[in-house]
Amino acid sequence: MAASPDELHKRKRPPKINTEITAEKATAECKNEWDGEPVSPAGRLFHEPNFNCHVICIMGSDTPINVDTFIEGIQATIVKHPRFSSIPALNESDSKKVRRWRPVEVNVKDHIIIPSLSPDPTSPSSNDRLVEDYVSSLTVTTMDHSRPLWEFHIINIPTTESKATVVLRCHHSLGDGMSLTSLLLACTRRADDPTKLPSLPEPPRRSGPLYAQPRPGNDDGVGAFLLWIFSFIVLLWHTLVDMLLFVASSLFLRDTETPIKGHKGVEGEHTRKRFVHRTIRLEDIKTVKNAMGCTVNDVLLGVTSAALSRYLYRKHCDTKDEKKFPRNIRVRSTLLVNIRPTPGMHALAEMMESGKNGAKYGNHLGYMVLQFPIVIHEDPLDYVRQGKAIATRKKSSLEAVLTYFSADLIVKLFGIKFACTLTRRVLMNTTLSFSNLVGPIEQISFYGHPVAYIAPSVYGHPQALTVHYQSYMNTMKVVMAVDDSVIPDSHQLLDDFAESVTIIKNAAEKLSKKN
Repeated sequence: MAASPDELHKRKRPPKINTEITAEKATAECKNEWDGEPVSPAGRLFHEPNFNCHVICIMGSDTPINVDTFIEGIQATIVKHPRFSSIPALNESDSKKVRRWRPVEVNVKDHIIIPSLSPDPTSPSSNDRLVEDYVSSLTVTTMDHSRPLWEFHIINIPTTESKATVVLRCHHSLGDGMSLTSLLLACTRRADDPTKLPSLPEPPRRSGPLYAQPRPGNDDGVGAFLLWIFSFIVLLWHTLVDMLLFVASSLFLRDTETPIKGHKGVEGEHTRKRFVHRTIRLEDIKTVKNAMGCTVNDVLLGVTSAALSRYLYRKHCDTKDEKKFPRNIRVRSTLLVNIRPTPGMHALAEMMESGKNGAKYGNHLGYMVLQFPIVIHEDPLDYVRQGKAIATRKKSSLEAVLTYFSADLIVKLFGIKFACTLTRRVLMNTTLSFSNLVGPIEQISFYGHPVAYIAPSVYGHPQALTVHYQSYMNTMKVVMAVDDSVIPDSHQLLDDFAESVTIIKNAAEKLSKKN
């Protein structure tokens, strides 16, 4: 069982090591360590110069951060994870030139950064911008690649939502969003019971696509069997169409040029990304879900479509003489899907406690492309109906699985640079990235510090807008990573998300009363 926060205080810190040791020197000392696990194709992709992706996770704390306690907690948990105590190094003697995860010693203090900022003690709202600007500045700085690629930034400055802020920055090659979230939660405990891991919501009961169901028995009749066969035909057709569109997106199919569409260079090392977030009530989302008989993810797809439509409609009216909103605006999102099942919190907690790599971990990612309808509906619930239809359609497709295996094959046949070029073209020809992560249902503490909110995001990919949803307790965070040169009024776009939730929720309540 993983250590409780009280036990973390009793742990001894590791001896300080010489961080000047480079990968080359360490290689001469430990040649046999090159037998480590190869970096996955997606992980190698994230190390390409034009695709250098990092994950950011902003966490608010209800109390100031005790730095010593925080360091002891990291030493007892995260450092024991193989990915967070290794570097993706390249063995020059390897004819295949494949990066492998090579274990190194870790001095936790090298990964803790406490910035010197000038807060306003009387104005938490002005400190919001100060913290926001600091996190944004991280996107134009680099990490030391001779050390494991992660760091924590501790900002003991009160804001409108928290007493302090902790920012985790790590390279995307360490894991996908779900894996990193699971790892982070495995390091936390329930605030009301420090001996227990956090609880996640019960997954919804879904029958799944018809083709995933067991073959009908003899008692089910011929009709059920024919319907089961037909589901495979639909699966093949949808998969074929999706793959053709995916290939077209890598070649010539581009989204409409809109005020949220990025341009070449938005992923550059000198291009700042800004991370903004807004808290909405999870109960409002569930009200819509229950009224419409759909899932939370269906509602979030509808809310995103409504918010983007409101924002683009306003931009159109501000810049065009004619008031007629154009039709057939193509706005699509890329959605990363982890093909390999994500290890649970308990498995990760046990792995960190034992120091043994017993859980499968890392980037095994496929892509899906989602269309967001840009239209002004008279009935706000039409956005949710469209979101539900989009989600249902994508469940009957193997697009994510095929894109993963196709990318793996392309890397083997043509190399990582060719695969990077194709992936960049898909992202540049679409408008945004989208994801939805499920968080704990009760308040958690991170090494004894009660967590007020969790706001994850990512940067380094060639898109000007990324939208993440993160549930936590009774709230839902809308988190956006934006390029200021493309979307200078990101807080206005956040307002559109919040207003869209309210409008759709009010319409759902009226529908429930009628029924």
